[in-house]
Amino acid sequence: MQIKKHGQYSCEGRNLTYIPTSLPSSVKILDFSFNFLPTLKRSVFPQLYNLQHLDLTRCHIHHIADDAFLNMKNLTTLILTGNPVSYFGPDSLNVLHKLHRLVLVDTGLYSLNVRFNNLTKLHELNIGTNNIQSMALPSFMIHFEDFNLLDLHANNISILKVNDTNILQQMKGNLTLILSRNPILHIEPGAFQNMYLRELNIRNAFASLDAQRDGLKALSGLNVGKLVIGSYRLDYRSKTSDGDLNGLCLINFEEIDSLHAGWSASELQCIVNATKISIERGNVRAIENVPFQRVKELRIVANYIPVSLELSNLETLETLVAIQTPYILIRGISDMPRLQHIDLSNCKLDTPSIFRGLPNIHSLNLSNSGSKYISKNMFNGLSSLEVLDFHLTTLGGLTADFEPFKKLRNLKFLDISYTEIIFWSAISFGSLNRLKVLKMAGSRFQGDALSYLFENLTSVEYIDISNCKIDSIAWRTFKGLPRLQQLLLNQNRLMVLDFVTHPNLKDLSLLEVHTNNIASIPLNILQNLPKNLTVLDLSFNPIDCSCSQINFILWITSHQQIFPQKNNILCKSQSLESRHKTIDFDVESCEHIRRLTIVTSICAVVLLVLASVLAYRFQFYLRYGYILLKGYRTSRQQEWSYDAFVIYSSKDECWVMDELVENLENGIPPIHLCLHVRDFEAGKAITSNIIDEGIMGSRKIIVVVSKHFTDSSWCRFEFEVAQSWLVTQGNPNIIIIILEDVEEEKTKKVFGLHKHLKKNTYLKWSSNPINNMRFWIRLRKAVIT
Repeated sequence: MQIKKHGQYSCEGRNLTYIPTSLPSSVKILDFSFNFLPTLKRSVFPQLYNLQHLDLTRCHIHHIADDAFLNMKNLTTLILTGNPVSYFGPDSLNVLHKLHRLVLVDTGLYSLNVRFNNLTKLHELNIGTNNIQSMALPSFMIHFEDFNLLDLHANNISILKVNDTNILQQMKGNLTLILSRNPILHIEPGAFQNMYLRELNIRNAFASLDAQRDGLKALSGLNVGKLVIGSYRLDYRSKTSDGDLNGLCLINFEEIDSLHAGWSASELQCIVNATKISIERGNVRAIENVPFQRVKELRIVANYIPVSLELSNLETLETLVAIQTPYILIRGISDMPRLQHIDLSNCKLDTPSIFRGLPNIHSLNLSNSGSKYISKNMFNGLSSLEVLDFHLTTLGGLTADFEPFKKLRNLKFLDISYTEIIFWSAISFGSLNRLKVLKMAGSRFQGDALSYLFENLTSVEYIDISNCKIDSIAWRTFKGLPRLQQLLLNQNRLMVLDFVTHPNLKDLSLLEVHTNNIASIPLNILQNLPKNLTVLDLSFNPIDCSCSQINFILWITSHQQIFPQKNNILCKSQSLESRHKTIDFDVESCEHIRRLTIVTSICAVVLLVLASVLAYRFQFYLRYGYILLKGYRTSRQQEWSYDAFVIYSSKDECWVMDELVENLENGIPPIHLCLHVRDFEAGKAITSNIIDEGIMGSRKIIVVVSKHFTDSSWCRFEFEVAQSWLVTQGNPNIIIIILEDVEEEKTKKVFGLHKHLKKNTYLKWSSNPINNMRFWIRLRKAVIT
């Protein structure tokens, strides 16, 4: 059982053989069609005293007992369509005193011998598609004061006699009589004399054209509000002739609705007093100078042949519709002061002089009408025009200033979609300041034309610029649209929607951008969307479903109510078949990745900080380690340039220059020393000079130790690098000179110096000349060997 709305239940097509007892007593509407209830009796139905509408269509009902409906006396509608009922209990329907509508379509009735005399509140009786041969009504129906519809369609009524309509003659009210699809051969003259019907439907109600011709004449004296005639299908085998519809001249009707009927000039004279004329799928060749007296609405739909219209001076005409016709020659639509609506859509038009003297025209539809040249004076005199529709009509003759439209000061609706107009930057709708709806899908824009097109359209509420190959929209485009509520930009090439945050779009309630190239919308745009936006169509865009767009995807998921096609918002994929819904994207997987990224980033930062601290703490060792490595890689690629590299403090430079250099370089043989103050290459890094020129470019290293030496960071650095380098070479090439006594604690400040002094022989400078002579001999020997 399905609940459709409050109080409405459906058990349609469930193959049930009983009415469920679980139905609440409050049910008002029950659809139990297409089930199996061969016999209706009281026990079949639970107590449903509030039930008003019961549909038992095609439930295989054969037998209806007297007490069948006792549990639902408040029924107002009973539908028994398609049940082969062979027995109605004498009072089975009479208990339904409140019944308004009784449908007994296709129930096998041969006559109205069913007792329903107590249904005095009945409004409608539909007994179509049966085998009834007479339309005579039971006499008790005279008392059915509210009865207004008798549907006898598709029965077997062939003859209508005067006696058959006696009850109808006496019944009061606006009655609709449907006799369509009956094989009527004869109507007795006078059968409908002086009768008034709200509507008479005799479409396909005659067995032949001859029977129709005579039957229409036999309806003489009938007064009817609406007369429905013609055929449901066009019979090419039937030969029509002028005068087939002349019998209409004997019938008084307000409206006529014709389908598949031919109309000659003489037959048109029979409808001159009608107020509403509809001729659909007819064979009308011309409507020219027909003296219509009261016509308010004239409709010509899908005429099979070209038709010529001359409709001047019809002072009562308010609506003209001539649509879906291969070719219409309009010789004149002029001097009709009450004409308000013209629809000439889907027609090939020839309009040499048209639309003159129509001061009250409100709507004009020329859509899907081939090609049309818009002359400068085409809309002259149409100052009241509010609706103008040209969609799917190729327009030519428009100038840059849109001169023809500027005269339409009251225009509220303009549709120029797919009219092949190309807009240049100079074109503007600025003069149409009362326009509310603008449709221009399929248009083309040159340069920045779109940026200026909508200037001063202060009343526009709806704009459609879909399928215009727009790839971007400038911020100023919506500058003059303070009331815009609905914007359609479907089937374009947009990638961004930043223009939506324009202050003039604050009242926007609907935005359609389906089938564009939008991959994502930044969070700042989403947070500043118009507050009134209730519909956003993003379907069929290549949405980027990656974790980098997690905020956008979460926003879509949490705002599903504003997406009319949420199941068509699909993730970008190479294959259309493999594209999945954005709302089904696994957000939790991104959360795991994000957590992992955060943890990894924190660890990386911690390691970086730790490495920086360690690098700062051990920068000295890192520096000379780098230098050592560099020197090792290039050690075998260069020759010695010096005999010895002297490491000393700049404060001991006098002793070095006066004593050391003087005795070694000027002696025999001369010893070439490397001094930083003299031999280091200018512009080169100090550390590189120490390695390249000093340590690696010299066979020996002389270290002059003094108090100044132990206090110098450069001296300490040079000694430690030299010591490490020479250790890797395996040669004891360091010669230490103690220039002055240094405290043991200070020697320990220099890495490796104290240990070296303990394990290796060193030279000590003395002021005694005899000792100094021995000092120079030993030093020269140490350097040369």
